[in-house]
Amino acid sequence: MINRVLIRIKVVQLLYSYLLTQSEFKIEPPVENPSRDKKYGHELYLDLLMMVLEMSGFDVSSGRRQSPLRGIALNKHIDHNALARSLNGLDEIRAIILRDRSGVAQFDSIIPAIYDAIPTLPAYKSYIRIKKPELKDDVTLWASIITNLIANNPEFVAVARKNPGFTVAGFTRGVNSLMHTLNEYNDNRGLFNHARHALDYSLDKAHELYHSLLLLSVELTRLQDQRLDAAKHKFLPTDEDLHPNMRFVENKFVKALSENEDFIAAVDEKKLNWDSDALLLRSILDKITESDLYKEYMSREGEPTLEEDADFWRQVYKTIILQGDELADALESKSVYWNDDLHVIGTFVLKTIRRIGQGDVFGALLPQFKDDEDSRFGGELFELAVKNYEAYRELIDSFVNRNRWDAERLAFMDIVIMVTALAEIMNFPAIPLAVSLNEYIEIANAYSTPRSGAFINGILYAVINHLKEEGKLMKA
Repeated sequence: MINRVLIRIKVVQLLYSYLLTQSEFKIEPPVENPSRDKKYGHELYLDLLMMVLEMSGFDVSSGRRQSPLRGIALNKHIDHNALARSLNGLDEIRAIILRDRSGVAQFDSIIPAIYDAIPTLPAYKSYIRIKKPELKDDVTLWASIITNLIANNPEFVAVARKNPGFTVAGFTRGVNSLMHTLNEYNDNRGLFNHARHALDYSLDKAHELYHSLLLLSVELTRLQDQRLDAAKHKFLPTDEDLHPNMRFVENKFVKALSENEDFIAAVDEKKLNWDSDALLLRSILDKITESDLYKEYMSREGEPTLEEDADFWRQVYKTIILQGDELADALESKSVYWNDDLHVIGTFVLKTIRRIGQGDVFGALLPQFKDDEDSRFGGELFELAVKNYEAYRELIDSFVNRNRWDAERLAFMDIVIMVTALAEIMNFPAIPLAVSLNEYIEIANAYSTPRSGAFINGILYAVINHLKEEGKLMKA
């Protein structure tokens, strides 16, 4: 029942929220009206951040400068380590690289010697014995590198002194700022687990919404039955009050649904009801009974068929219930997940009503997922997007630059959508390229800026063609 369209939307939403909160490192901004010490300290701080990235195998000049480590065999233990990947994924760092604001080039003469000396550190020897280093292990290693090979390195200090803005206090301030940034990291495993759980929970809530929307027809019918009964017992009932038209309250679709064992079990298990929404129910029922659709339905002659009764409710949902702002507002107050789900889940409600009308009463209710593959799709897609975020972000940034877009002004939602799209394109070979592209362009049109669909389409096509040329993507 929950199709991949909704799963993709959920993954994008949860990934967006996760990435906004998961940054392990906070980059210090420059201070306003800085003293000479503070100004040089912040410049050195940025240079040192770039050095960490450069010695971790990242290009920090966007091709405008040749790395001083070019031609040197890369150290496999620190190449693209988790700490550097996290730093490289920060928007502030990407902005420094893209604008070429760093002065790291002044240290080109000393960087190779520092790099070669890393294996001599006791902290490094301890680090390489760890089977699967975690972020905290990277922090420990780089704190040792900064302290022993940079801050207390006379050759590094001598190079730093060549900067006209150099001050001893500023040098100390820059080193301390970097150490503070590294030591104040947040281990985001808890955030990841929370986001992963939230994804599963949101998909469960979507299935709950499906049953809640179907339950509306039963509750509205019960309310109308109560109204008719109350009219019979008023002080001076009319003949119409005493002999009401029962077509609506005896609707065969509602009767079939209310007797469906799977539906009853789902409502009982999830404890679904609309008891706290009496005003909403009355308002919706008033709109139904005042509509031309209702009047035409009630004026029909003869015994209605199950198909006719189901079609009536299908039109009620389509033109009255699902279109009203009141329902959307009520759903938002019930669950933060439901308002965005209403359109997609509404289509499954309409499909279920049609199936019941066609006689498929017992098999009409849709399962939460079509199959086991679909049930795993959301979780796998989310995990792949998180795992490969930095790599996919680098690909995206490289083509943004080539197409002269201002990477700093990209909507973050655009980035999240493209990363999720690449996670799907690269890791789910059975899903056609055209399907993936179309789905994420639609998500961009619905959830990002007016220009996002066309922009994402252009960047993804460029990335895909590049991956095909390199033999990394074999899809047609």
